Amino acid sequence: MSAQVRVRLGTLDLDVELDVPPGRIVGLLGPNGAGKTTLLRILAGLLPPDEGRVVLDGRVLDDTATGEHVPPEARPVGVVFQNYLLFPHLSALENVAFGLRSRGVPKAEARARATQWLERVGLAEYRGSKPKQLSGGQSQRVALARALATEPRLLLLDEPLAALDASTRLETRRALRRQLEGYDGVRLLVTHDPMEAIALAERLIVVEEGRVSQIGTPQEISERPRSRYVADLVGVNLFRGRGAGDEVLIDSGFRLVAPGAGRGEVFAVVHPHAVSLYRQPLIGTPRNVWEGTADALDLEGERVRVRVGGPLPIVAEVTPAAVADLRLGEGGPVWVSVKATEVVVYPV
Repeated sequence: MSAQVRVRLGTLDLDVELDVPPGRIVGLLGPNGAGKTTLLRILAGLLPPDEGRVVLDGRVLDDTATGEHVPPEARPVGVVFQNYLLFPHLSALENVAFGLRSRGVPKAEARARATQWLERVGLAEYRGSKPKQLSGGQSQRVALARALATEPRLLLLDEPLAALDASTRLETRRALRRQLEGYDGVRLLVTHDPMEAIALAERLIVVEEGRVSQIGTPQEISERPRSRYVADLVGVNLFRGRGAGDEVLIDSGFRLVAPGAGRGEVFAVVHPHAVSLYRQPLIGTPRNVWEGTADALDLEGERVRVRVGGPLPIVAEVTPAAVADLRLGEGGPVWVSVKATEVVVYPV
């Protein structure tokens, strides 16, 4: 599936180009308001683009140059919506059969195929249950079965786990992954949850403010973020500046020592666990040392992330014992140290 589309909706100016191969799970990741769901609606045929072209398996679904637009019901596209949108008056079986019936499949055949799909997602015993009798995870699987029953060539999943509570999300994520692995069409997962994207997708496309900002595997994007949004998602400090030999001249005017920084515009990444904090000035001549202020503490698992203000704002990751020893909860001045060898530099 390839798409080059542009559309303006209120303050959103969406202008993206995608090329998603079949047989791979691709995650479309981005903050709220970035344009992810709008793009999904265009691909599903629910919203025509102002400009552009969408092609699936060699078939043109949208082309503003020729005026071609295939309506949603005629597209080989399945959609799993964030809130599932199951018909409350229909049973699980009837919900799954609905998509088949709307495409002209005879009733008996539609019910038989729907039964098979409920078996595949482990819900055969709930075939007669109404949506209000199902849990969130069960409803999600019914919605997935309904989308897959029509054998779409493009499967769109819009925040498929967002409506679930934390206790059922992990189990449902595993079940969803198993179902997606058995589907050979184009799979596009829309989410703002980095854990969901990393757990389900083999490749990520990051959209920010209506534009594609980064494309790569989860590992590539985690190791080399190219925007503040992505850096915050993966939990690292990202700085932009200019390489000057063994230094990076940060845009704020700060100099960060980094061997082999090279020349030209670069990004510099420092992992929070590589940041050391002290209450007294360091003895000796460490290469990256500056004074800052302990501004905020955030407990994450067994570690504490300390936000430090100053000439180069940075986040450090320390143990609760270090928080107590350094009295970081009281705030105040701290000294920051980062080994030059812990600074990762790559071109913009």
